[in-house]
Amino acid sequence: MSRPIYPFYSSNISELARSLKQQWAEQAEAPGHLQILNMLAKAAGFANFQHLRASCETVKQQEAQEAAVAPAVKRLLRHFDEQGRLLRWPNKFSEQQVCLWAAWDVLPPTGEYSEAQINEPLKQCQTFNDHVMLRRELVSMKLLDRTIDGRKYWRLDGTPDADTASLLAVLRGRRARAA
Repeated sequence: MSRPIYPFYSSNISELARSLKQQWAEQAEAPGHLQILNMLAKAAGFANFQHLRASCETVKQQEAQEAAVAPAVKRLLRHFDEQGRLLRWPNKFSEQQVCLWAAWDVLPPTGEYSEAQINEPLKQCQTFNDHVMLRRELVSMKLLDRTIDGRKYWRLDGTPDADTASLLAVLRGRRARAA
């Protein structure tokens, strides 16, 4: 019977060793196999081994989802980092329009917001430091609206096409993994 492999990572090996030593010292006798697995998981920041295992399964599912997307979506994913943030503004207009949906997706869906409140999620969803351009393009594309004086903004309803919806699902997964 083949056992699943769960990757294990610790950003600080010294802290890992310290945590294991402390947990081992708290045991009355030598810990068993499952206790050692739980100790390792706790030392890596998980509640227990089951938590570590569930986390690995979620990552595997998200990676499988990304591998199954259409080639057009894979091409668009090169504009985004592992946290789901837009890395650069695409040159092609058709790609720009799809990338704007990714910015639209992080905006609050209901209510009116000030310019500063709208700017904050736009700053977080990109790395090239031009949230103003994103805001302006969202308004031009009719995904975001504002009062004439620009004091209040609100997200407009929209329905992305199938490829764009697939891209948004992948980006939501990346953002959730990064959180």
